[in-house]
Amino acid sequence: MEVKKREEIDDSLKWNLEDLAKDFAEVDERLEKLEKSTEEFISNYKGKIVDEDIFLKATEITEKIYIEMSLLGSRVALEVEADMTNEESIINLQKVSSILHQIETKISFFDSEIAKLDDKILDKAGEKDKSLKKYIEDIKREKKHKLGEEAELVIKTLEESFQIPYNSYNMAKNTDMKFGEFKANGKDYPLSYNQFENFYEYEKDTSVRREAYKAFHEKLEDYKNVTASIYLNHLKTEKALGKLRGFPSTIDYLLFPQEVSPDLYNRQLDVIMEKLAPHMRKYASIIKRAYGLDKMTLADIKLDPYGKEKKVNLEDCKNYILEGLSAFGEDYKAMLKEAFENRWIDLANNIGKSTGAFCSSPYGSHSYILSSFSGLMSDCLTLSHELGHAGASYYSNKEQRLFSSDPSMYFVEAPSTANEIIMELFLLKNAKTDEDRAWVLAQIISKTYFHNFVTHFMEGYYQREVYKMLDSNEAITADTLSKVFKETLEKFWADSLEIPEGAELTWMRQPHYYMGLYPYTYSAGLTIGTKVALNIDKDPSYAKVWIDTLKLGAYYDPMGLAKASGVDISTDKPLTEVIEFIGKVIDELDKLIK
Repeated sequence: MEVKKREEIDDSLKWNLEDLAKDFAEVDERLEKLEKSTEEFISNYKGKIVDEDIFLKATEITEKIYIEMSLLGSRVALEVEADMTNEESIINLQKVSSILHQIETKISFFDSEIAKLDDKILDKAGEKDKSLKKYIEDIKREKKHKLGEEAELVIKTLEESFQIPYNSYNMAKNTDMKFGEFKANGKDYPLSYNQFENFYEYEKDTSVRREAYKAFHEKLEDYKNVTASIYLNHLKTEKALGKLRGFPSTIDYLLFPQEVSPDLYNRQLDVIMEKLAPHMRKYASIIKRAYGLDKMTLADIKLDPYGKEKKVNLEDCKNYILEGLSAFGEDYKAMLKEAFENRWIDLANNIGKSTGAFCSSPYGSHSYILSSFSGLMSDCLTLSHELGHAGASYYSNKEQRLFSSDPSMYFVEAPSTANEIIMELFLLKNAKTDEDRAWVLAQIISKTYFHNFVTHFMEGYYQREVYKMLDSNEAITADTLSKVFKETLEKFWADSLEIPEGAELTWMRQPHYYMGLYPYTYSAGLTIGTKVALNIDKDPSYAKVWIDTLKLGAYYDPMGLAKASGVDISTDKPLTEVIEFIGKVIDELDKLIK
C-alpha cells in the first residue's frame, strides 16, 4: 500500500497532457497569441453588437477565445490534479489562471451587450444559425437576472477570488493534512487521505478499518474550524450573488443554471430519504452478518458484503469494458480503445494526487480521466463510469457548438452511471455460479448505488439543510455543520447501525460543496442512467436512442433530454422504479450471502 512519488511511476499509467499543449513554454506562447486576439476582438466589437449579423460574428470569435481558454486552463489544472506537491505546476496554474481570468473579464462586455439585444434580433440570429438555438434561448432566459454592464464587470473582476475557498479547501486537504500513522493489532500503518478513502474504508480487518476511521477523523477534527470558515465564505458569496440577481433564495439561484425546478430538486431528496432508507438498513444487516461483526457501525458500511476481492489486470479490465459496452457500436468502441491506448487516463497512485475519480472534457480535445487502478474489478467499474462522461463529451462536442455542448448538471451523471449499470448487468449475465452472481450484486449496491444514491445523496440532503440555515440567517459553524450532518445520518440509518465519533465530520471530505448543488445530481443522473441501462439490456437496439441523446448535448433542458432518452421525469415514477430495482437486488443478495 506504499504510495510513490509521481516521478517514480511508469509513464504508461499517466495521462498524456501533451495533447493539450506540449509544455508550459507552449502554454505561454499560446497565451500571448490569445491576449492579442482578445484585444482585437474588443477593439472590433465592444459597443458595436447591435444586430443579428454582428451578433453571429462576435459569437463565433468569442467561442474561439473560450475554447482556447479551456484548453490552456485544462493543461495547467490537470497537471496539479495529478500531483499537488509539484510547486512548479502550482505556480504555473496560478499564473495561467490569473491571465485567463483577466481575458474573461475583458470580454465580459459581450455577455452584457447581447443581453441588451431585443428578442427579435436574437430570434433572427437563431433563424440564420440554427446551431445557436439553445444558446439564444438561454440568453433570453437569463436576461431578467442580468445586472448593468458595470456591475457585471465588477462581478467578473472578482470571480477569480470566488474560487479561493475551493482552492483553499483542496490545498488543506491534499497537501497540509498530514495523518502520520495509526496503530492496530500492535502494528503501525501509514495513513493519508488517499489511503483512507481508497483502501482503509474497505479494509476487511475490523481492527485496522475502525482504527483507521478513528485516526482519520481525529485529524479532520484538527481542521474543522478552518474548513468551516472556508466553506462559510463560499456560502456567503453564493447568497450575495443570488440576492444581487434577484432570486428568492440561494437554492433558487443555484438551480437556475441547471434548469431544474425546486419541486424536481426536492422530490429527488425526499423520495430517496423515505423509500430507499429501509432497503439500505436491510443492506447494513447483510454486511453485519457476512462479516460476523460484534456491532454494525458507519465505519463498516463501505465493506463489500461479498467479502472477497476479484482481481484483474489492466489489459483484462480493458477487454471487459470493450465487451460490456459493445451495444454502443463500433464508433463508441473505437473511442474506448483510443482512451486506453493514447493515455487519456491517469491510473497512477502517487503522493499528492487528487482523491476519487473524475473526467475532464475540454471542448476541442479528447477527455482526460483521473482514477487510481489498484488491480480490482471494482476499478473497472469506475473506469466504465468515467468513460461514460468521456463518451458523452465525445458525441456532444462533435455535434454541438461550444455554448450548447454541456448538458445541465442534473443530467451530467446519467451517461456515466448508465455505463456502470450496463457493465454490471453484463457481468451478471456472465455469472456462472451463485458466488459470481453474489459478487456482481454486491458491486451493484456497494459501489454504484451506495456511492450515488447514499454517499452523495447524504451530501445533497445535508447541503439543502445548510442552505436553508444560510437563507434564514442562522449561525453556521463547524459544530452546527457537524450537527446537521449527523442528524442526516441518523435519519437515514435509524437504528440499523451505530454512528461512531467523528462521522459527523464527513461534511469536510467533499469538494462538491464548492460546485453549487452538485451532490444530489448523482442520484438524479443515476435514476435516468438506470432506466436507460435496463432498456438497453432488454433491447440492445435502444442503444442508438441513447447515443442520439448524447449528441444533443445541452440542446434541451434535463426534462427534455430525459424524454429524448425515453425516460419521463415529470413524475417520481422513474425514481421509485429505480428504488424498487435496488430493493430487489438487496433481497437477492440477502438470500445469496449467508
